[in-house]
Amino acid sequence: MRNLNAASPTLKIDRNENLAQAMVFTNPNTPFELKNSFLPVLQEEEVLVKIEYTTICTSDLHTYFGRRTSPMPSILGHEIMGTIEAIGSGGKRDYSGKLLTIGDRITWMVYAFDPCCDNARKGYPQKSENLYKYGHQKLSENDMLNGGFASHCHLRKGTELFLLSNEISNPVAAPINCTHATISGAIRISAKNPVNKTCLVVGAGMLGLSACAQLKTLGASKIIVMDIDASRLTYAKKFGATHTVLLDQSTGEMTVGAENFRDIDLAIETSGNPKTIELTLSGLAIGGVLTLVGSIFKQDDISVNAENIVRNLLTIRGLHNYTPEDLKNAIDFIQKYHGDFPFQELVGAEFQLEDLTEAFEYANRSEVFRVGITQTSSSSFYTI
Repeated sequence: MRNLNAASPTLKIDRNENLAQAMVFTNPNTPFELKNSFLPVLQEEEVLVKIEYTTICTSDLHTYFGRRTSPMPSILGHEIMGTIEAIGSGGKRDYSGKLLTIGDRITWMVYAFDPCCDNARKGYPQKSENLYKYGHQKLSENDMLNGGFASHCHLRKGTELFLLSNEISNPVAAPINCTHATISGAIRISAKNPVNKTCLVVGAGMLGLSACAQLKTLGASKIIVMDIDASRLTYAKKFGATHTVLLDQSTGEMTVGAENFRDIDLAIETSGNPKTIELTLSGLAIGGVLTLVGSIFKQDDISVNAENIVRNLLTIRGLHNYTPEDLKNAIDFIQKYHGDFPFQELVGAEFQLEDLTEAFEYANRSEVFRVGITQTSSSSFYTI
């Protein structure tokens, strides 16, 4: 990992035990602003977490550089992990029912929800009414610590929490509650057992690499990865890919490995490119399933032939975010297999919190999969 933990000569974070610090997103392409706030008074079932590590998700980059809209001002960042610093009255239990204590190392859902609302009862908690999403909320006087690029995060009632093993390093742990949980959900909703199946992963980014690894551990016999970047296709083999297909970036046509693109039982599409989605449909086997997870931005319609869907018994599914059980399964996956795949390599650089603007600029221009934001340095806490 490239260590870019050089401290900013102009920005100083005040280490005050009664204050929390946050780097606030105010406008696209504008330096983050350092804001201090008092630590919150916790209500029943609320938790205050001392953030240890946050990774910059691709969606954070899209927001900061104006490629997608988000509330402003806000604290971005949702790939987070940390330790419990305070718990509200009545205590708090994790998803398994274990009573949590101060100092526990945890991750949590990217959203808080009401389990009694209609969509949650239907099995779609991520689409609950009045959903509260960490890293996506507008700041207000009564809501100041709701994202990952801060010293603390205030977890609301309705947030499912999960204990983390000390065996999992911070850089590996942070993306679990976004990348790995999303792929866990994508595999679940496909209703297609990957054992001895031919699987296609479209896009060799962070989601795609997680998909390769999870499908590998679930017994897929053939894992094809398709991307426009030859170097990423090669790297995907470290995560379980067995075959690759290279696409031409301008035309979207297969240029290398086209012979591998056939008889696909399960496809997970992470790119969100309409042309690539149409291409993926053409490669499905009888009874094949296409699960879309990358189409989260405004785009052109796709062309689907209904007769082809009917005669070939095809299924198209979509997933946005995930359920608590998906996050549990993702944590179990990382706990069991974190040593079998080079997840640690995926965080290619680290910055301290006060250097967040520089970190975003680096993440946007570099080819690393993730950039990590840490609260500590090798010398001292909040070094300047």
